[in-house]
Amino acid sequence: MSNILTKRMTNLQALMAETKTDLIAIGPSSHMQWLADLSPHGDERPVMLLVSQTYAGFLMPALNVDSARQHTDLPFFPWSDADGPDVALKALLDATNIDRDAPSVVLDETMRADFALLLLDALPGASRRFTNDTIGHLRALKDDAEYKALKACALLNDRAMETGFAALKPGVTEIEIANVIVEFYKANGAVQEFTSVCFGGNGAFPHHHTGTTKLKAGDAVLIDTGCRIGGYPSDMTRVGYCGTEPENFAEVHAVLEAAVGAALEAARPGVKAKQVDKAARDVITKAGYGDKFVHRTGHGLGIDIHEPPYITASAETVLEPGMVFSIEPGIYLAGQFGLRLEEIVILREDGPEIFSELPRTAIAV
Repeated sequence: MSNILTKRMTNLQALMAETKTDLIAIGPSSHMQWLADLSPHGDERPVMLLVSQTYAGFLMPALNVDSARQHTDLPFFPWSDADGPDVALKALLDATNIDRDAPSVVLDETMRADFALLLLDALPGASRRFTNDTIGHLRALKDDAEYKALKACALLNDRAMETGFAALKPGVTEIEIANVIVEFYKANGAVQEFTSVCFGGNGAFPHHHTGTTKLKAGDAVLIDTGCRIGGYPSDMTRVGYCGTEPENFAEVHAVLEAAVGAALEAARPGVKAKQVDKAARDVITKAGYGDKFVHRTGHGLGIDIHEPPYITASAETVLEPGMVFSIEPGIYLAGQFGLRLEEIVILREDGPEIFSELPRTAIAV
């Protein structure tokens, strides 16, 4: 294993001791990618990485072992289609040396239910929970390599956003602008994560599907887009308008800018995530748009485009240095327009550092 992966495994096993966790079961998921740099073929054949406080090994279909061996030196417990996984799973559980009577087991929340039940059937006395206080917690605290990857991707996304806005003109369709952004990603060694282009009233749908709507004078424009480089994504939203500024556009934009500022000010180590959500929401509510802010203030960003911590009105997560998350308040006016301003930040000891270098000012085209 690389030095980074060895450190992650060591940190995880130390945290398992602190949380009195006997076993963690990880399916073919971003958790496995983060911990073992392995993304095995996923189908109905059970594959799991089992980690105890002293051991880690894979339950792996035999036909995938040779390929997987190129990416990890952790031990494999292979099984064939003819024999099934039960004997191999028992051998792997024996190797973990856990208490088989009443172990404390953490399950990968993204694992297939049949994989999880296979394990739990083998450990009938197990107590079980998900990964929030173990691997999920560690993944939320980005290391320097992850920071650099996220920063590089964010800076490229800045340029993609500028390219998309520069291509706007009356008569162009949403999907044509999305294609301009996607082509920029391809030309610069990135792959598209997602692109949402919203003209006029379509911006009032927070998860609008980019379509054939044509841009016309007086339309607001919202572009939310992200790409992926080196396994890590970007995510950002900017807004503007075509020709004449729509009625109430400047007011709504100013309210959102103030909400972003309030959330940035509230985001400090030791603060609960719900307090960041409240800071943004209070600004919007005071301005009279509280019922038009219909989603959470933010989500974590890492290997997954959405991962902990989640910045919601009920989130009890205590923010720590190294956590990466979005701040993205929005106001959505049905039949008129919707605006959202989104930044991705990493929390430092003295507050949040914004990844993007692109101003949040409205872009007139």
